Amino acid sequence: MASERLQTMTFWDHIDALRSVIIRAGLTVVVMAILFFIAMPWIFDNVILAPCRSDFPFYRVLANLSSLAGGSMWMPDFATATDFECQLINIQLASQFFIHMSTSFWLAVVISFPVVVYLLWGFVSPGLYPEEKRGAVKAFVWGNVMFYLGVAVGYFIVFPLTLRFLAEYKVSEMVPNQISLDSYMDNFLVLILVMGIVFELPLVAWMLGRAGILTRSFFGTYRRHAVAILLIVAAVITPTGDPFTLMVVFLPVYFLWELSGALVPKGSVDTRDLEVGRVDCA
Repeated sequence: MASERLQTMTFWDHIDALRSVIIRAGLTVVVMAILFFIAMPWIFDNVILAPCRSDFPFYRVLANLSSLAGGSMWMPDFATATDFECQLINIQLASQFFIHMSTSFWLAVVISFPVVVYLLWGFVSPGLYPEEKRGAVKAFVWGNVMFYLGVAVGYFIVFPLTLRFLAEYKVSEMVPNQISLDSYMDNFLVLILVMGIVFELPLVAWMLGRAGILTRSFFGTYRRHAVAILLIVAAVITPTGDPFTLMVVFLPVYFLWELSGALVPKGSVDTRDLEVGRVDCA
């Protein structure tokens, strides 16, 4: 029935259907943004600013691990500190209002993203073959799961480690740290969203493998290069200097690299091999 209806729809019918999807997606984001705007004071106090206090869950985990290890040099210097508190200041007149609005919008986009994609899927799916629909459903489900898993890793691990180090680092005792709200929010949003995007690496690898662009041999050939690059990236994200912090960031990302290689279909063929005749297509 859906294919018959698709065949009878004119170009302007498709435009009307797309417009309806866009309007519903926009309304979803707007409604979510309004709800987040109303709840933003509570969200700021209990979620966004939670890493600024020493009772944050990951800080307690670090303290417990440090006590079990007897204050090992492998642990970060701040692992045993229980009096951490990061005081933020506002230095621009309208900054708090604009951050209130922008944070509400970005949270609405992130939380509403599955709904928006589902609405777009309802518009596109009638024109796909059954096997294409199955592949798209897998990509949709796992893409959302991995993105939100990356956001969780960024919020609970990566950002708190970065904050603890940078908030207490001083080039001189004569220069006290006064962290602005804008600076805090920029780092908070960027690190968490970047981790969400990084966790999409297995999905991207799977899709490129299905398209014949990426092969499993690529991950074996460039594994050593990947390890070196990921170690450098982990060191830049959390420049604490202790092995524990470096490994906490490096290991999840390296696991994503290996998972990406495992998800590339075995039958994937490098298109460059086809071009030069190195693969027998018969």
